[in-house]
Amino acid sequence: MAEVQKLDPSKPAQNQDFKDIDVESLGEEHINLVFTLGRENFGVDVNIVNEIVRVPSFITRVPNAPMYIRGVINLRGTIVPVFDMHMKTGMATTPLTDEARIVVITISDVIFGMIVNSVREVKTIYDTQLEPATKLSSAVDRRYVLWVAKPADERLILLLDIPRLFELDQILQEDSE
Repeated sequence: MAEVQKLDPSKPAQNQDFKDIDVESLGEEHINLVFTLGRENFGVDVNIVNEIVRVPSFITRVPNAPMYIRGVINLRGTIVPVFDMHMKTGMATTPLTDEARIVVITISDVIFGMIVNSVREVKTIYDTQLEPATKLSSAVDRRYVLWVAKPADERLILLLDIPRLFELDQILQEDSE
């Protein structure tokens, strides 16, 4: 019988034989949508992602809205507020390219879109690849980052706390009053 080995997160995935890996030793798996803002990779739980759409040529501005609210779009009959992730996270804004997308999210029946530079992939990240964001040196405030993921491909992915970033608890509390 073949001996079961642990996945070594420090080695590239292509150098490891996946049929003999003890995935249980890696801990719980977290499936994330990975996107870019500027030169950094970010991730959000794929379970809160509804869809990914191209950025339309026109987004309707909302009077007196905070600067990070780019406006609203009509997505198949649903009005969806769209947030500029650069402004919301405090990063320098960059011009939109053809790769820019709106990631449409739903949390507790609140639907909104986030403009990102590009969507890269859906990635499985294991507990053993996660580190606390306590020593994070990034353009993003670390209170909005749940974890820093270090997958086998040696890049860092900042896993965002979307409810905290968009203050959804406060919005939901205002709606119930």
